[in-house]
Amino acid sequence: MFLANLKSILIIKPSSLGDVVHTLPAVALLRDAHPHAEISWVINREFAPLLRGNSDVNHVQIFPRHEFRGLGATGSLFRWWRTTKLLRPDLALDFQGLLRSALIARISGAREICGMSDGREGSLWFYHRVAKVDRHGHAVERYIKLAECAGATVGDSLRWPIPTGDPLPRFDDYPPFILLHPFARGGGKSLSNAVVQEFCRAFSPTRVVTVGQSQHKIEPPENCIELTNQTSLLQLIWLIRAARFVVSVDSGPMHIAAAVTDNLLSIHTWTDPRRVGPYNPDAWVWKSGQLFRVSELGAAKIKRRGRRFKPKDVLAIAELIRPLVPVDPMLA
Repeated sequence: MFLANLKSILIIKPSSLGDVVHTLPAVALLRDAHPHAEISWVINREFAPLLRGNSDVNHVQIFPRHEFRGLGATGSLFRWWRTTKLLRPDLALDFQGLLRSALIARISGAREICGMSDGREGSLWFYHRVAKVDRHGHAVERYIKLAECAGATVGDSLRWPIPTGDPLPRFDDYPPFILLHPFARGGGKSLSNAVVQEFCRAFSPTRVVTVGQSQHKIEPPENCIELTNQTSLLQLIWLIRAARFVVSVDSGPMHIAAAVTDNLLSIHTWTDPRRVGPYNPDAWVWKSGQLFRVSELGAAKIKRRGRRFKPKDVLAIAELIRPLVPVDPMLA
């Protein structure tokens, strides 16, 4: 009875980029289940552009985490607390599953708080209802379980409302290009400079555009366009959509690509692609020198301990992608 009369829902998922992407289908299912409800989303400022134009969300509540440091931290925290406690939603859904996010739900004055059974740091003590999830399952499936706890029903397909993105000034999407995202925060996940150079040489003369955030300087070959640290999130999304093929390490941008294109290869060193890989059955993954379709991962024998991606591994990827990205006659 309570779920049938929901007028307002609060989504709590401040970060990270990949996890915010994984939450989008669950929120879309909530919108379908409660078409007239006011849905608000608590999110970190740097990831808020991902919700631009999202018709499933009525209001974006910024969580200014970086402002809660330094001399002005007390004032920033008080202002955020004052605006958050005015939300008073009928239902708060904690997709983050941490003490901080559970406290946000409590501060919001929600009538009811729901979270997942794998919540950490004591967050479970704050929930009125708990969705039973497989902590070893993919994040998309875990978040959908939480949405089902709020009355959502899964249909034949999922919606991924990713914005169209913003074009880059002075960048033309012709001739065709391959997008390479070689950087990740986790240790051992990023590609070396030698791998990036070998990758560009393998696809020459086709353009290879490198993107991402990194302190390491890349020395690109002639056919490589180096855009590291030079794109906004929305510009990155535009490049992902415009690319003929995307190759990325396990990262947030990879999950964006999985939501908008089948032409994706995700490189996994020590991470398990069945748990954190692209949620797209037609995408490809690399793990320990082997290539798999995502749809094949369930039956595949994958080594638990992976290894770094080496320059010698580029050849197999080039053989996979080259037929899908033919050399432009104007460049040959």
